[in-house]
Amino acid sequence: MDFFYTVIVYIHVLSAVASVGPLFLLFPIISRVRIAVLSEAATLLSLFKWTIRFVMHSGHVLVVSGVILILIGPWPWYTSWVIVTLGIMMLSIVFLASGFSVILDRFPKEPENREDLLKKLTNTSWRYIGLLLIMLYLMVAKPSFW
Repeated sequence: MDFFYTVIVYIHVLSAVASVGPLFLLFPIISRVRIAVLSEAATLLSLFKWTIRFVMHSGHVLVVSGVILILIGPWPWYTSWVIVTLGIMMLSIVFLASGFSVILDRFPKEPENREDLLKKLTNTSWRYIGLLLIMLYLMVAKPSFW
């Protein structure tokens, strides 16, 4: 059981890295879209969408491995850091689904609003990184809130 638990922890950590790390690639992409011609911008936005999908699927692995760790590990579901992490995770799921998709869908329809949309993408990216870093803190520090 110790080996299995260790493997799941390793998968969990790798999926956390894969969920946060690629988000930092979004900022150079946004900078390139800012100066790109329309055809190049479409390719860069496609790369942006691919990065978001990769982060989303890494998040699926993160959640599944986290559930397994809670089921076989020493922490019960009602531990305060687990409950807070789950709450933030639900918030981030809604945020990821609505935050990026809506803005990215507007690019082809509103090329004249490119700068405004890029600012929104930048802000959305930083907010999502912030949510993930808070969850990372909760997973590592396991603070007691009550």
